[in-house]
Amino acid sequence: MNEAQRMYADAVEALNRRQWQVAHDMGIRLTGMVPEHGGVHFVAGVAALQLQRLPEGIRHLQRAVHLSPARADYAAQFARALAMVRLTREALVAADAASAMSPDDPATLDTLGVVYTQANEHAKAIALFEQAARKLPRHATYRFNLGTSHTFLGNLDQAEREYEACLALEPGHGKAHLALAQLRKASTAGNHVARLRGLLDDARDAASRMYLNLALAKELEDLGDYPRAFDHLVAGKAAGGEGRAYRSERDADLFAAIEQATRAMPHDVEGSSSAEPIFVIGMPRSGTTLVDRILSSHPQVHSAGELQNFGVVLKRASGSRTPELLDVDTVLRSASMAWRQLGDAYVASTRPATAGKPRFVDKLPHNFLYAGFIARALPNARIVCLRRNPMDTCLGNFRQLFAQSTPYYDYSFDLLDTGRYYVLFDRLMRHWRETLPGRILELDYEALVEDQESATRRLLAHCGLEWDDACMRFNDNAAPVATASAVQVRQPLHRDALQRWKRYQPQLAGLKLLLEGAGIVV
Repeated sequence: MNEAQRMYADAVEALNRRQWQVAHDMGIRLTGMVPEHGGVHFVAGVAALQLQRLPEGIRHLQRAVHLSPARADYAAQFARALAMVRLTREALVAADAASAMSPDDPATLDTLGVVYTQANEHAKAIALFEQAARKLPRHATYRFNLGTSHTFLGNLDQAEREYEACLALEPGHGKAHLALAQLRKASTAGNHVARLRGLLDDARDAASRMYLNLALAKELEDLGDYPRAFDHLVAGKAAGGEGRAYRSERDADLFAAIEQATRAMPHDVEGSSSAEPIFVIGMPRSGTTLVDRILSSHPQVHSAGELQNFGVVLKRASGSRTPELLDVDTVLRSASMAWRQLGDAYVASTRPATAGKPRFVDKLPHNFLYAGFIARALPNARIVCLRRNPMDTCLGNFRQLFAQSTPYYDYSFDLLDTGRYYVLFDRLMRHWRETLPGRILELDYEALVEDQESATRRLLAHCGLEWDDACMRFNDNAAPVATASAVQVRQPLHRDALQRWKRYQPQLAGLKLLLEGAGIVV
């Protein structure tokens, strides 16, 4: 065995032991010694991804795939890398290429399942997760991922079995405990409170305390024990917020920059001719998933899910080199754009998933930040903003554990920070109302619950869609749901969530004062 062979074996061992820096350094040295060896680029690329050196990781993994085109595991990691930088269409191409090789390695199958999940290709994802779990049934993460996929597809009994299988293998798996709590409404006859309390007593790390406290908060709320539910909610969110160093001033600066930049933008610009997109925006937990389900029940409409695509194409077109997807630098650089090219690039980035029907819904709530840019790049697109009682909206955001990999939701780990964020949102919507008159339909969640047909007729008319009775039966919609509302939207409309905040009036007094002090009627 020569020196390069010995070093390669050591690099692979370091990678398997998750010694990312060691594996990376060895991989880089090896690329100089044996530059045409796909394996050394694979080691260097995977290690670079783990060290958050994404462009470097993509370069090496692309090279690994080129040098070793028959390696499905190399193609799967390349797909994962592309998904990490939100190159969804390119990630799907790489994932399809890897899947076509019929891999049988459980890790590769699971990796591909995650890529497909992130791309809203849930039918493909679940088939791969099932294969991974069959091949390695005692791997807790594979069982959890399969359970999550079943949840998105509405297979709740199967999801429950997989989450319990995960917990049998790894009793402290916090994500599985929270997912299980959210799967059904707890009752005196069926709940996990005792198990969760026992585990919480022994929890030491912040992540475990976060998941277990949030699971307890959900089940205790279901059981009507609101004071204790809120105590666990606060404790869970405090644990999740550790180390994030969130400052509401950062968001205030961003919102101010958006208002300033878009107020100065000309309106008579040439945008894309496409009339396909329907953007459903608003604060999270305000009914955006419900409206998406109503719209996608229409035979002319496809639900594309929560797409990051518009922000990604705007970031690239702006020329900004900052790491954040949207920040003050990106906003200022985006004030002058080739709007038609931007709109066309966005629509192209949603292909092929959106090509099957005349219209599609992009329901990323935080696209409310981009409404002024969307209006110029896609003048024929329709925009719907959900509004909900401010107290219910803020409580809903504070109750929810959103994706932790994005700074979009950092405000939600503290109740008053959530209130401050709502104030910024409300002010930005007033700005869009003034600068984009008639472009955005603001639809009240409460109005939709109280008079579904009337609100649905307004919604369809705004979107240029003919009436269809299927929109009244949205809970029969079999399409996957990969949002926080994955369980709720499969049920008929009900009033249970209206005025939920009044269950917690004493605990929310400070939030109420904050909102009222900003002139918001609660």
